[in-house]
Amino acid sequence: MSSPDWDAATQETVQNLARLIRLETVNPPGNEDLAVTTIKEILDREGIPQDDYAIVESVPRRANLVVRLHGDGSKRPLLLSGHTDVVPVDREHWSRDPFGGEVVDGCVWGRGAIDMKGFLAMYLQIFLLAHRQKLPLKRDLILAAIADEEIGFQHGSKFLVDQHRSLVEAEYGISENGAMTIYFGKTRFYPIQVSERGYCWMKMSAHGLPGHGSLLHADNAIYQLATALEKIQRTRRFPIHLTPTFLRMMEAASDQLGFPAGMLPDLLRHSGIAGFILDRLPDENRNLLGSMITNTVTPTMLAAGSKANIIPTVAEAYLDCRMLPGQSSEDLMLEILAITGDQVVLESLASGAGTEFLVDSPFYRTLETAGRNMDPGGLFVPMLSPGATDASEYQRTGVQMYGFTPGVMPEGFPMIQLVHGHDERLPISFIRSGLPVLWEVLTRTAL
Repeated sequence: MSSPDWDAATQETVQNLARLIRLETVNPPGNEDLAVTTIKEILDREGIPQDDYAIVESVPRRANLVVRLHGDGSKRPLLLSGHTDVVPVDREHWSRDPFGGEVVDGCVWGRGAIDMKGFLAMYLQIFLLAHRQKLPLKRDLILAAIADEEIGFQHGSKFLVDQHRSLVEAEYGISENGAMTIYFGKTRFYPIQVSERGYCWMKMSAHGLPGHGSLLHADNAIYQLATALEKIQRTRRFPIHLTPTFLRMMEAASDQLGFPAGMLPDLLRHSGIAGFILDRLPDENRNLLGSMITNTVTPTMLAAGSKANIIPTVAEAYLDCRMLPGQSSEDLMLEILAITGDQVVLESLASGAGTEFLVDSPFYRTLETAGRNMDPGGLFVPMLSPGATDASEYQRTGVQMYGFTPGVMPEGFPMIQLVHGHDERLPISFIRSGLPVLWEVLTRTAL
């Protein structure tokens, strides 16, 4: 087995990423078949037998592609999963064409560059390199390019698990959200996702009396809804819940920073110092850390009224709520009502549980070792992710699913703000640093 030419592999990844970005797979409506067709063309050009991949869709144009590189079967498969759908854009706020796939200032620009066509292109590159080198795999290597991660998984991972489970069953798997550089002062953290929060989309309703807009009217549903939302906004944080994953994260950070083993998690658990620390962090760090130890509520849509001069009977807000593992939508409703009072009514529209996977697995240790070889001075710790991913569906097959999209981000690069934000882009240097890490994970795990 020869070492790949990483400069050439990086350029090929950039080219494939640019192709994927140019495909407008905005969800809704998705149209992920555009990306699947492109990936199929790449596989066909490589000579991957058509019997080794499947293209399945729940409804027209919501396509998923799963391709398999066969091993000797002595170990269970390894799954690399990436979604091809992206969130909408506000074109007027972008500096460049969000679907141009341009390479400018050392970055690949466009919607999905980070979330997550860039990482899918890296997974695809590793799959192609394994095929080209004819690796003597002990496990099947599965690459899944899936639909509908951004809106509830219905046409993607949920569809695959429910109706095509055999395509994605594996012992271990990796997907988005992990091992990217996060700077805390002079310290470089590389959190590996082993857990994620669940989600609950709620409707908050306030009721009042209808009336004519020209008259003074105290019982106005819009005012009542606005008051409730303001109370949530003014609440600096929801109650703190320390999960096993978060405490393991603190323990790992404590060990690597040279603190006495267990001191930091014990302080956080017993002294209430977590809230003290959280309230004094800079906004960016507080927002990230806070989402790992509290449930969160974010209003995303409003609806009220039918005519400018009629006071409506009902005003509604739609909430994107995220719950820590072990917390239920009912638990979160109680936390919300403790803040707003009973002037509003809450209704759960859809929900999914959080996940927690093993930190003590051999595969997690492989991820950690490969990451440290990329940046020996970085701190690699298990992480609870703020958002939900396809891991919440894959866990139903028994796979141990980790967020692992490794690479060194340049210091000062606004990665977190660019996810679902304007001017999304991925540094080429990140791709170059991350590909050898993924290759090491593959060769350590599957050979």
